[in-house]
Amino acid sequence: MSRPGLKLPIRYLLVVWILVLSAVAYMDRTNVAVAGLPICSEFKIDNAHLGWIFSAFLVGYACFQIPGGVLARRFGSRRLLAISVAWWAFFIALTALLPRGVQGALWILIAIRCSLGAGEAIMYPAANQFVERWFPIPERGKANGIIFAGVGLGAGLSQPLLTAIVLTYGWRASFRFCATLGIVAGAVWYLAARNTPEEHPLVRKEELEWIASGRGGARPKNTQAREGGRTPTPWAKIVRSKEVLAVTYSYFTYGYVAWIFFSWFYIYLAQVRGLNLKTSAIYSMLPFIAMTLGSLVGGVISDGLTHRYNARMGRCILPAIALGSTAVLLVAGSHAHNSALASTVLACGAGALYIAQSSYWSVTADYAGEHAGAVSGAMNMGGQIGGAVTASLTPLLAARFGWDISFLTATVLAASGAVAWLIVDPRARLAAADGANTTGELAGA
Repeated sequence: MSRPGLKLPIRYLLVVWILVLSAVAYMDRTNVAVAGLPICSEFKIDNAHLGWIFSAFLVGYACFQIPGGVLARRFGSRRLLAISVAWWAFFIALTALLPRGVQGALWILIAIRCSLGAGEAIMYPAANQFVERWFPIPERGKANGIIFAGVGLGAGLSQPLLTAIVLTYGWRASFRFCATLGIVAGAVWYLAARNTPEEHPLVRKEELEWIASGRGGARPKNTQAREGGRTPTPWAKIVRSKEVLAVTYSYFTYGYVAWIFFSWFYIYLAQVRGLNLKTSAIYSMLPFIAMTLGSLVGGVISDGLTHRYNARMGRCILPAIALGSTAVLLVAGSHAHNSALASTVLACGAGALYIAQSSYWSVTADYAGEHAGAVSGAMNMGGQIGGAVTASLTPLLAARFGWDISFLTATVLAASGAVAWLIVDPRARLAAADGANTTGELAGA
């Protein structure tokens, strides 16, 4: 079936709102980095222990990735994303209620951030389940590019916006602002979204036919089976799959590099490059602007290369080149003497990294089909473990050996993550053993 010319593609309106949820989520998870210096000053916490607070979020986030993916398949992305937003808004608000001079503030903050991470863990597995159900294979790169543009958007906005709130009203006000924003965004999502296009009253027949014709792979024949999760998740096949293992390792390296920017870049500019808080906030926006552009452009390029050449070029070679470029730019940026040049080059490294983003999620959705939430949750768990490692390891390496070694470690990991992509066969399908199409001929694979 040829692609219809739709005036109102509901799938794109909904995926843009997931971008908004993604932006709010990353604003919530990075606000502790913006507010880190006043929090440390108030509660007498040093950088090493601040790293524990950063890592606590990622531990909770990583541990609940797979359960989040399984729940997304069983209950659908509409309800689960709404619950996730309400959960994380509660714990963001709880942070703002932490009283001055409270005993054991470090451990309370660790517990809150871990709980926050557990709630946010549902976000991207549920979003990937949404993409698998709402988007045909030829559009999944763009869809994931839109979703993950919210990462750079939210993290980038958090720097100047939350800095202004912290400087004007105090760090607690920044957490109250984020909690309110989350509740509003989550309510809009619940009212507007449905789990499948078949359930949405505004989806036109032409759009539904286009989506159904391009989903690919074996799918349940009725909504009840699709939503009820009666067929068990084939974990034995998943853990033996070289595609899952390769993308999970690569996403571990991806998460390690990304979280240098999310957790330490703002503080790096202030403490190492000697910039004041306002100037740090401006320069620290650059990586997140680059991430937003990289995610959007990467999704379009991924779909374009897949259509023009083949799935290996668009889904595997592209992210391999992107991670390799990141490795080169991290070395160059960390050795630049001028702060503006260093910030710009490192930001380009972050942008190159995010060109690869949509490929991870598109490949897992294509590979896993109805189990996309579970498989992408497993992959994302690897990414968050990488983030948890960098949140604590980066300041230790910097203190003992200098920041150049911290960036060199990230460089080596990015390069190895690029190599891992060469192992992946984008035509592989989890359902292949059950007699489904294994080659994924859609989208020019």
